[in-house]
Amino acid sequence: MNTSLEVEYWVVDDDGDLVSPDTLLDVSPQVDPEFVEPMLEIKTTPCGSMAELREELVGRISRVVDAARDRNKRLVPLATPLNTAPADVPYRDKEETDLQRRIVGPAFDDARVCAGTHIHFEQSNVTDQLNALTAIDPAFALVTSSAHYRGERLLECARPFLYRRSCYDSCPEQGQLQSYVDSVAEWEQRLEDAYDSFRERALERGVDRATFEDEFSPYDAVWNPVRLRKAMPTVEWRSPDAALPSQVLRLADDVRSIVTRADENGTVVGGSERSAWPDAATDGPLRLPEFDTVESVTDVAIHDGLEGAGVRDYLRRLGFTPAAYDPLADRMTDSRLGERRAKKLRLRAADRLEADLEQRRVRA
Repeated sequence: MNTSLEVEYWVVDDDGDLVSPDTLLDVSPQVDPEFVEPMLEIKTTPCGSMAELREELVGRISRVVDAARDRNKRLVPLATPLNTAPADVPYRDKEETDLQRRIVGPAFDDARVCAGTHIHFEQSNVTDQLNALTAIDPAFALVTSSAHYRGERLLECARPFLYRRSCYDSCPEQGQLQSYVDSVAEWEQRLEDAYDSFRERALERGVDRATFEDEFSPYDAVWNPVRLRKAMPTVEWRSPDAALPSQVLRLADDVRSIVTRADENGTVVGGSERSAWPDAATDGPLRLPEFDTVESVTDVAIHDGLEGAGVRDYLRRLGFTPAAYDPLADRMTDSRLGERRAKKLRLRAADRLEADLEQRRVRA
């Protein structure tokens, strides 16, 4: 199953201040600007094996890190910039993002401070792939890299809270986790319904219909944790934070194994009882819990991370090994962060990113 990655990183200068990537965007065609100025995205091509994916991701990030150091800049693998307010993170294309803010509302600004990782899987048995990715949603806790927002410790997993519960709270069809489906047709009907609702919301806020339809289509008017991408075509999981390359690759490997099993053997949705939860040791179809269970474990993971009641057990039953992960958020225990401390922690995260890359280079 071809798999590709997209990782978003903040860009800072040698003092730890957020800055524009500028010429870092010219390092490779696989480096893209993001919708806010001090962030970039590094992409891989679809890879047929994890070995190929590891080599490509590490190589591409290393090139950008080296170019950044030549320009007195660093890449920061954190889900939020820790203490920065949304207003201090400028949009790159103000006209386009102003339209989204106008439709969604002022809470859309919280998306400005969110950096994540996207994993793409080649479409095969799409319904089973979608449902498996829905069930593994709480796995974002394995790589959570920031618990802070505006200098305050918000929740263990700050980014999914800000993105889902704040930014898209008023438009849940656009940004929150959606339930299982029985067919691709059902998923596409859900997209059409969400698109119609989003358009109505836009019209109510004075957006011209033609302007809306020029900007959005049903497939690109949703930013849910699980997406079906028609253009690529892939099934995309968007839940994880920005994180260290080694952790991203470990997660991609684990998730790929689960999705492969679902693709090859199918999925069945069991009850909410513990005995019906996923069990990686069982042959045959991947048994998934009821969606209510997925939602409840996801909420616990957002608030308490891997230490939340039942989160580790849930992930182990899916096939993850939580003890193999070391989330960066766990290393930042401050209840409050001033500007000076936040800058220091950004640079420390940049150091860890570079050390992580160097370890992988040595192993290679």
